Amino acid sequence: MTALDLNNQLVTVIVLFKVKDNQQTAVIEKVKQLFAIAKRQPGLISANLHRSLDGIKVSNYAQWENEEALASFRQLPEAQFLVASLRPLIEEIDAHRYEIVASESKVGTPEIKAGEYFVHFAEFRMLAENQPRMVELAKEHIGPAMSLDGLLSATFHRSLDGERVINYGQWENERAISNLTQRPGFGKEDDYWTGLAENEFHLYEVVLTEKGEHS
Repeated sequence: MTALDLNNQLVTVIVLFKVKDNQQTAVIEKVKQLFAIAKRQPGLISANLHRSLDGIKVSNYAQWENEEALASFRQLPEAQFLVASLRPLIEEIDAHRYEIVASESKVGTPEIKAGEYFVHFAEFRMLAENQPRMVELAKEHIGPAMSLDGLLSATFHRSLDGERVINYGQWENERAISNLTQRPGFGKEDDYWTGLAENEFHLYEVVLTEKGEHS
């Protein structure tokens, strides 16, 4: 089970793959093979595979017990081979360690589960000097956002290198998020992150969750 917990007692890694045209399925299969290796390694808590409904992204939200366990996995020759085999299929890998800085939920502590809801990753890219202000604004806006019909939870993460903020949101159904994107003013240029960050937004489904065999 992956709980999105403000205590931040685990190492959280979010990996976003931007796939080449018509390669999403192939990337998903490669990442599943990585999961099969990772779940046998001491220290993996969970790995969660997401596919964007527009076919552009594949994402992994993973939790590890500590940095040493994560480093050991990344040094495995079979893991390095699979990562290398992914590169011809993708345009970009964006991988960072994160901590949760704000979370609101209508369903208790949010948990990642396959097949129960839709997910958005709102990806904010910024200069490290802008991250503290971006986090402040995220904390100000997360409460009002929870008034949206169908939004079950919203959880803001900041990357430890200062270059990213990600909002991981869980939606009751696809209709709810469609209603949001059709509202007047959605995507307007003067949103709260204007001047601080660039934003990219995709809607996903959770296609696989794996629990570490030693956790």
